Amino acid sequence: MSRVEPLAREDLAEFEEFFKIIEETVGFVPNSMLTLGRSPEILRAFSGLSGAVLMAPGIPRELKQLIALVASQSAGCRYCQAHTAHGAENVGVEGDKITAAFEFETSPLFEERERAILRIARDAACVPNRTTDVQFEALSSFYSEQEIVELVAVISMFGFLNRWNDTMATELEAGPLAFAGRQLGPVGWEPGRHSG
Repeated sequence: MSRVEPLAREDLAEFEEFFKIIEETVGFVPNSMLTLGRSPEILRAFSGLSGAVLMAPGIPRELKQLIALVASQSAGCRYCQAHTAHGAENVGVEGDKITAAFEFETSPLFEERERAILRIARDAACVPNRTTDVQFEALSSFYSEQEIVELVAVISMFGFLNRWNDTMATELEAGPLAFAGRQLGPVGWEPGRHSG
């Protein structure tokens, strides 16, 4: 049970445009956003940031969802793992690639350019100063500095969401719960357990 009750979507009409953008990616409005709505100023600021990060044109949405998935797994946020896996499917990432996301180093489904950013996502989400100059040198062989800023912005935004959802014990919605049970089962998905 969530530690703070989410508001109804109808109670947050000023955020309808933002909610539609979220629905395009995940198919519904998450409880986390409806809880953030209890402080409209924070939701307003977050909607601006997340809209800019997720809709920036430099990096494909499919890669952004995989970055968010690996970062959320590294941080231990099961709520965000379910959401980002489900979101990855909604933007066209194949199920096998979603399931193999945590094995990106060895899976033939990933290109070296994807591995370069997923290494940083994994390490930065766990301990930010675990990232290295060598990792960034590898990253810069595939991405421009503008793209690197966009990539790290995805990791950072999900750092906020990982901490928010685990701390608030945000209740996982039925759609991502069912999807995670099917796709993430082999990596230890446990319904009702948020982290740990």
